[in-house]
Amino acid sequence: MAQLLLEQVAQFPGVTLGPTRISLPGAIGFQLDPDMLLSQPNSIVGRFEFAHMHPDGSLHASLHPAMARRAIEAGWAVGHPWANQRPGWSGFVMIYTPTTPEELDVVIDLVESSYTFITGNTLG
Repeated sequence: MAQLLLEQVAQFPGVTLGPTRISLPGAIGFQLDPDMLLSQPNSIVGRFEFAHMHPDGSLHASLHPAMARRAIEAGWAVGHPWANQRPGWSGFVMIYTPTTPEELDVVIDLVESSYTFITGNTLG
């Protein structure tokens, strides 16, 4: 599932996968091109890293706060302890590891939502 997710994210315009800038070693950062304009620059936790995937397949991502609440209420995510540390971070969540193709579809939708929230660009 993790590889399928990475393959999808690698197709997002202006995104490069690489070692995380803010998480533990082994995590893969979803890095936006440095020249990309950001719609929500205060909501991005890493310099241009809008999300990252941990070695266990779970992810941290910045979502629109309303989307974050819906994901948490639906059991797909939990609020990150940093979510209330500074303005703009209220949608920072940990998304659970997908274990089935159906769960992977939901997680991809959440990562796409993060990309759209941070960049203002809609995918698909």
